[in-house]
Amino acid sequence: MNTIVRTTLIVLTLAAVLVAYDGFYVLEEGRQAVITQFGKPVGQSETEAGLKFKTPIIQKVTFFDKRIQIWDGDPNQIPTNDKTFIYLDVTARWRIKDALVFLQSVNNITRAQSLLDDILDGTMRDLVNKNDLVEIIRSSDWSAETMGECSPEAKCETIKHGRDKIAAMVHEAASKITPRYGIELVDVMFKRVNYIDTVQAKVYDRMISERKRIAAEKRSQGEGQKAEIMGKVDRELKTITSTAQREALEIKGRADAEAARIYADAYNKDPEFYSFVRSLESYRAAVSANTRLLMPLDSEFYQYLQKTK
Repeated sequence: MNTIVRTTLIVLTLAAVLVAYDGFYVLEEGRQAVITQFGKPVGQSETEAGLKFKTPIIQKVTFFDKRIQIWDGDPNQIPTNDKTFIYLDVTARWRIKDALVFLQSVNNITRAQSLLDDILDGTMRDLVNKNDLVEIIRSSDWSAETMGECSPEAKCETIKHGRDKIAAMVHEAASKITPRYGIELVDVMFKRVNYIDTVQAKVYDRMISERKRIAAEKRSQGEGQKAEIMGKVDRELKTITSTAQREALEIKGRADAEAARIYADAYNKDPEFYSFVRSLESYRAAVSANTRLLMPLDSEFYQYLQKTK
């Protein structure tokens, strides 16, 4: 009897140790788990952190990360709709949304990255093939008017989608596929868009010629504004000069009239004295210390000198 009791206690003790060692597990924050029994999933995935229980020995726990993962694709050479080859370097963020589906369809992160390579590369190539180069290199909020590069003489390029909207379209299209693998695609972004070597030289030449055209247009506008300003200055200068000359002539005319009036008044008050003063002024102007005059004695010029004798 004692042997049976002893054996029972040993078995119970071993069972308790086994349950404590293999029956409980800790699900950490930021992780999720799927319990499998003989390789097949049992129940739904565990997403809440804490102490969990499973059947010892026959059940196993597979942990998955709930945090966001980064996918970086390899730069691909893709032709656009207008037959221009470009290199696209794309990145995306994703996470495991349903661990049970993920385990059944993908199983691990490495295979998930490879799966995203196929989905995102194919979706990206399809959308780039359907859009022109300008749609890929220009942001969605770009416009020739806002950048000041549109003039009546130049034909302005317009964009239908732009790089940001195309990235959103890639995300939308790929997000319809990833849920079947338990993956949630958070977003898709263009890291880099670059031209192949044969296209770069043409693009640089086009950029240089475009900048030169804009510079020439700005210089032409400046010369036109300069000519307009100089014309206004010349007109204002001529207006000011003619007005000043007219006012000067008016002032001089009024002064001459006033002087004539004063002379006339003075002459009318005493014509004889006025004539005498004017004669003296004439003597002063005509006769100096070394001047000798020969004239008849009855000369009118000499009349006041005759009267002094």
